[in-house]
Amino acid sequence: MAMAGAINIVLSLIFIALSFWTLQTFRFDLFLSNPKGPQAKLLQIFLSIVIGHSVSTFFSDYFGWTRMLQGFF
Repeated sequence: MAMAGAINIVLSLIFIALSFWTLQTFRFDLFLSNPKGPQAKLLQIFLSIVIGHSVSTFFSDYFGWTRMLQGFF
């Protein structure tokens, strides 16, 4: 149980970092009045957390579902 928690934490951090990295290429200047300001950076961080957590939850659920299927066959 503790190992699963540690894996979920690491997965979340990895996917948050990956989503932050990929959002660096997004052109926020098309949508925001001050894309270099602190509010724009905070928005980018929040979007990274939301996207990274969603992807991490998907993979965590997927691995859990595959473990449940092992008992089915």
